Amino acid sequence: MSAAGIAAARATRRIAVKSGSSFYWPMRLLPPERRGAMFAIYAFCRAVDDIADGDLLPDDKAGALADWRAEIGRIAEGRPQTAIGLALLDARGDYDLDLADLEAVIDGVAMDVSGEVQAPDMAVLTLYCRRVAGAVGLLAIRVFGDDSPAARRGAVALGHAMQLTNILRDVGEDAARGRLYLPRELLVEHGIGTADPAAVITRPALPLVCTALGEIAAQRFADAETAFTGCDRRALRPAFAMMEVYRLLLRRMASSGWTRPGRRFRIGRATKLWIALKHLLT
Repeated sequence: MSAAGIAAARATRRIAVKSGSSFYWPMRLLPPERRGAMFAIYAFCRAVDDIADGDLLPDDKAGALADWRAEIGRIAEGRPQTAIGLALLDARGDYDLDLADLEAVIDGVAMDVSGEVQAPDMAVLTLYCRRVAGAVGLLAIRVFGDDSPAARRGAVALGHAMQLTNILRDVGEDAARGRLYLPRELLVEHGIGTADPAAVITRPALPLVCTALGEIAAQRFADAETAFTGCDRRALRPAFAMMEVYRLLLRRMASSGWTRPGRRFRIGRATKLWIALKHLLT
């Protein structure tokens, strides 16, 4: 690896470490060279997601996403201009990453920027999850070392489940930002006829909506586990570790009865480390 490549790898690792993400300890299960590729993928996702969460005007956010699309084009040509792009170029060379999956992540974030996922219908929500999370799963399993059809099905299902879990975890925080990812069909089914986030989180029927969406997430976790049966379990250890962390988070939220939408549930660092170590030994 060139000096620039080494510097890029260090930069993306710092992003992953600083984030405190639930992904960090599962990524530590990987050998160093594979771990570096995952840090590059994570840093890209973090940078793109930060555009949607930032304070730029919508047109400026769209422009920032366009800049990342251009960087993916430069990665394809072997001449990225950013540290993250250079790290992704190395990862692509080592693990044949599909640049279409990086584009899909941008497409998903663009849905956020445009407001397309404001109380979306279920089909739109599923597409959003496929882009912002399923595509990341497809990138990850290439790095993990099992890109079989079954592993791909599992990656998409796991990404869907994890993103729905994130949505449920962040209902209150998202509402404070004027966002609402809960699907329109479930809102209507339980008598909530508004898409105003501030109003929705005060409705008595909100726990029923969250329960229904939590059941969908639980089923997608089960779908992922079924798909991964027969795959290279050793290669997919990080995926199994992430699935266990997020399943635990979903169970804890469900046990609360979904009655406190402003509460931020977390899995502690010690628990995440224990889960990672357990899967390291399997």
